[in-house]
Amino acid sequence: MSKEKKNKASSANGKKHAGWLKRAFFGGSRTLADEMLETDRFGQRQVSDVEMILSPGKQILKNFLEKKYAVVALVVVILMFILAFVGPLFMPKYFNSYIEVTQQSLYPTMSMMSVPSGLKNNIKQISSYGPFSVGLSNDGKVFVWGCTQIGTTGVDISKIPDEVKNTKIAMVAAGIDHIIAIGEDGKIYGWGNDKLGQYGRKEEFAESGFILPMPEELYEKGIDVKKIKKLTCGYQATAILMEDGTLYIWGNKNSYSNMDFFATMNEYDEDIGFETEPVLLRDIAFTLNYIIGVREAPKSGGFYEPLIFGTATLEAFENPNTNFTSTGKNINTVLADHGNATIERVFATNTTAAYLLSDNSVVFCGTFRNQSRSFVAPPKLSDGEYYVDIATGMHHYTGITNLGNVYSWGEDLLDQCTTPKTVKSAAKVFAGGFQTYTADENGALLQKWGHKGYLFGTDSNGADIFQRIVNGSKMTMTIGGVAVIISTIIGIIVGCLSGYFGGKVDMVLMRVTEVFAAIPFLPFAMILSSIISHMPWGETTRIFFMMCILGFLSWTGLARLIRGQVLVARENEYVTAAKAMGVKESKIAFKHILPNVISIIIVTLTLDFAGCMLTESSLSYLGFGVTPPRPTWGNMLNGANNLTVMNNYWWQWLFTALFLAITTICINIIGDALRDVMDPKSNSER
Repeated sequence: MSKEKKNKASSANGKKHAGWLKRAFFGGSRTLADEMLETDRFGQRQVSDVEMILSPGKQILKNFLEKKYAVVALVVVILMFILAFVGPLFMPKYFNSYIEVTQQSLYPTMSMMSVPSGLKNNIKQISSYGPFSVGLSNDGKVFVWGCTQIGTTGVDISKIPDEVKNTKIAMVAAGIDHIIAIGEDGKIYGWGNDKLGQYGRKEEFAESGFILPMPEELYEKGIDVKKIKKLTCGYQATAILMEDGTLYIWGNKNSYSNMDFFATMNEYDEDIGFETEPVLLRDIAFTLNYIIGVREAPKSGGFYEPLIFGTATLEAFENPNTNFTSTGKNINTVLADHGNATIERVFATNTTAAYLLSDNSVVFCGTFRNQSRSFVAPPKLSDGEYYVDIATGMHHYTGITNLGNVYSWGEDLLDQCTTPKTVKSAAKVFAGGFQTYTADENGALLQKWGHKGYLFGTDSNGADIFQRIVNGSKMTMTIGGVAVIISTIIGIIVGCLSGYFGGKVDMVLMRVTEVFAAIPFLPFAMILSSIISHMPWGETTRIFFMMCILGFLSWTGLARLIRGQVLVARENEYVTAAKAMGVKESKIAFKHILPNVISIIIVTLTLDFAGCMLTESSLSYLGFGVTPPRPTWGNMLNGANNLTVMNNYWWQWLFTALFLAITTICINIIGDALRDVMDPKSNSER
């Protein structure tokens, strides 16, 4: 081929590709279809006074492309298939059984890392325990961002009380559903959910056995801000540690099994009969279920346990190690190995803790819940480098060293430890639930990384609904596809044999078909699925049998259609000629007649695919299909049968329903369009 012809062919191919793009977004037209189809082998348009003769395949394609709605539906279905089978490859950290209690039933938002503009260059403090964060500027102003609607309480925690706005705040802390702020005048403010004693004092709090009310002296008189060492919030609980080691704690005692101990550890015990030396704390931290206290050494000397947990037995937190990988030595042995060092500070995530020792070393205890799936180990520091501060999220740590270097370690399922390629030196570090922020000495934001939010919100387990829709689509489409293949094979065999041979063969096969057609499909499928679910089989085996059930119960319609087409086709001349030539009956039926009725098979296959997807979704919705936590579009809609979910957590069913509805509608549109272009006569009769 000459260079000139190659250039022309290349140009024509470019125009052709542009035509496909135009069709994808703007629909089809007869002119565009002609431009795309009427080309010669060099890619040049044929101009002739004679009407061009197209092959049946090209004519079908041309007619299909002229249907704008069909082209749009085809593009949507292709995108859905790409999403289902390619999308999971871009979600390597996803797994079906993911649970995160601090992220349950969050509405769609991508603002979890959106620091307000008024705070960006003036950060004093950032605190978070879950879906929202609270920040404090050097000017004493409070800012709140993230997922700020608190469940079904109707509380929007971003609505800061006017008295807080009009007061210069000294420090803030965020819990799972409340915020505590302390003004420079010592007054303590709280807002958010207060049903379980998170802040304030109510008469019903005193009557409840599981609520520890806010101390009356703090509520009435406030506190001396200059003497506060630490303000921290946990899951529906708050603690204030004073410089002298005194602890104030209040909230929901059911959140922490040893909370009552910390609240009463210095109360007079009548059984002892005399006052003991008060227990003073050097530091305190909340995990998800327990409180960890670092005790000051008794002034009277004697036996000294640096860590106190009260009635809780927490061996994992008493035996630290260097890398969260195993249970290490007892804390007293560790301190002795470090030259009789003392624990200066404690930092805690939901299931782990880190102790900063007086010799500037850090030891770790506990294990991350999903450590085997996604874990970033603590870094090895250079000689002379040590941590000066550590911030903690739900499942990660971020530390800043004396050299200004910043490191993140822990679970990385939500990218909370995925630091930027170039991490700038910083003076301050703050952590949100699943985010990290660094700032310079003036409080100007330098960098941030971590979890931005959830495009479609989260479900009742705290899992990302968008990721579950993508992974669920693969399962739903696979089940629908395999079921259609099984039903198509059975329908073709039964229809061809019945239509071609007729007589007794036809009578027997059609009676069998009528028996299967008479079975109430959905109830029978539910019964079989229920039986299979109680079998001692693995989940994959049960899903395979579910595909077979759908396939074996949905072939009757196709078999009847093929039988009718074969009855007509077997009277044609080419069949008579094949018989005269001695061609075997089976070859005539399956190699000569079947290709001539392929159009009806393609159309039915397309429509049945959508039907099988809906059936699988119906079974899963009713609890007889694929069982959670493995997602399908059907079992993701199962929560929609709960009135609370329907009214308050609309995102948990709406997006899944839209994906299922759009996909099945588009598949049906394609099937109808194929029927019209393959059988124009049926279209005209309608």
